[in-house]
Amino acid sequence: MPDSTAAGTVTTRLRDILQLRFTDLFAGLPARMLEPISPANPLKRLGKVLGYAALRLVGNVFQPIRNPEPLHNRVWLYVVSQNNYDSLHFLREARPDTVLVAGQSKQIGRYQVQVNRLSLRRKLLYYWQFPLVIVGLMRTEGRRAWRFFDLIFNAIGYYEVYCRALRHYRPRAVVFANDHNDDARALLLACRREGVPTVYVQHASVSANFPPLAFDLSLLEGQDALDKYHQCGPIRGQTELVGMPKADEFLSEKNLNPMVQRVGIACNVLDDTEALTTAIDYLLSQFPSLTFTFRPHPGDTRDFRFLQAQHPQLVFSNARQESVFEFLSKQDALIAADTSTHLEATLLNVASLYFRFGTHAVADDYYGYVAQGLVERARTLPELGALLLRYQQHKPLDLYRRAAYYNATLGTPEEGHSQQRAARLLAEWLESEGTR
Repeated sequence: MPDSTAAGTVTTRLRDILQLRFTDLFAGLPARMLEPISPANPLKRLGKVLGYAALRLVGNVFQPIRNPEPLHNRVWLYVVSQNNYDSLHFLREARPDTVLVAGQSKQIGRYQVQVNRLSLRRKLLYYWQFPLVIVGLMRTEGRRAWRFFDLIFNAIGYYEVYCRALRHYRPRAVVFANDHNDDARALLLACRREGVPTVYVQHASVSANFPPLAFDLSLLEGQDALDKYHQCGPIRGQTELVGMPKADEFLSEKNLNPMVQRVGIACNVLDDTEALTTAIDYLLSQFPSLTFTFRPHPGDTRDFRFLQAQHPQLVFSNARQESVFEFLSKQDALIAADTSTHLEATLLNVASLYFRFGTHAVADDYYGYVAQGLVERARTLPELGALLLRYQQHKPLDLYRRAAYYNATLGTPEEGHSQQRAARLLAEWLESEGTR
């Protein structure tokens, strides 16, 4: 049923859409990470707004949209990234009534041309709201509304154009793999306004900083996610634990090497370049017989070619071309800080070690992996070396059992069949929705 009160006023709607942007976590990001998202200098923020308006908004008006598939009365799989695509594509294969959908100019990595697009041309019509929203949000969020006015500007109009698209295409349901990006949250609110059922498929580990779970059906990976979402606030709709669909094809290929010979180093955008360099220098000098592979996050724009010049023996993994499971299938151990790759490594029985590259205050055991005993922690390079040496000599064959709290199907008859479980539960739920 349509809910005309779902979105509230334009100010409360934008506050909901930008929920994560107004958290202490986001405001406390290191300057080098926050700068490309929202520059500290207000003139640069204004320049970013003008550039967005000229290139993206006006550009959308002249960009033709020729979708290869019909969108009417289909189940939409809404994606905001390459990872989202990888997480939902199994439903595309399981159900002929599904279509992959993204915003008009959204970048989806290597799947850029394989996704249907929703027009954002009319987004320009709603920017008269900007002064009202800024004033309203400054009352509720204080200085942060001014600090992130460029992000507020970018988010305006998504809700209205998505309401229009839903009325035009009338999808049976919309399936999400993201619950905190501004465009995804705008579509979620639009679905509630227009009475379109919503489904959430968890695609990575979650945090207690996420928005409250607000979908009609949520397919979560395990008890950890459910516990975290209870901390986020009241849970709306039905929840089911389905395991990790994207891991299915790899769970039968667990790493049974009793010794560590190959080590992956995964970094994210929070990790400090100097600290990474120091750690890699140390590891390669201390363990000359091991093969090390360095994998930057796909969203990391830093140029790490200097590492290859310094260490010709260092192997590189391109996250835009090689999936995380393909990368992990070539490793016996993983070293990383705050990334869900720890969980994926443990599921494959890869020894995973938590080590922070730098001393930023944003995240420390962000996902709780150390606290829950999923991975071991090293606080110094000598501690890291000692842990790695231990696993080099002996790596247990049952490390993957530690991940049962995160993956509900692990150790059950449905292990490795999360895709079928998720697709079955979705089918049953859609059938029940159709009979209401």
